[in-house]
Amino acid sequence: MNVNTNKLKVLFLCTGNSCRSQMAEGWARVLKGDCIEAYSAGIETHGLNPYAVKVMAEAGVDISGQRSKHVDELNGIDFDVVVTVCGHAYEHCPIFPGRTRVVHVGFDDPPRLAQQASTEEEKLDCYRRVRDEIKRFIETLPKALSE
Repeated sequence: MNVNTNKLKVLFLCTGNSCRSQMAEGWARVLKGDCIEAYSAGIETHGLNPYAVKVMAEAGVDISGQRSKHVDELNGIDFDVVVTVCGHAYEHCPIFPGRTRVVHVGFDDPPRLAQQASTEEEKLDCYRRVRDEIKRFIETLPKALSE
């Protein structure tokens, strides 16, 4: 029996797949890898955000090997759940075939929050706050997705 067949296939979707969805994928792999097969993508691709990589590394999660992917690159994967992590992705979420459910759990955009920061540390704090909010959400999975 293939162990992966028991895992919930979850896609974390945001606008550019550079930050929030990447963090969610990283947390899901580390915290819930036993029960979730995690993916991330965007409705556009903006490249992997270096601040996201840095703050995740601070928390002991290496996402440096992940890359920004367009949702079309994941055609053919039968997702159980798509979690949109920003309003823009939710509003422009493509239609997924079959039994895929779409759940919206919005998080603030760290680059937008960081625009007001006057120091590098303040900028990183914006990313850390969102990183920690995403971690708290991931810790509730998969139960939170079945409610």
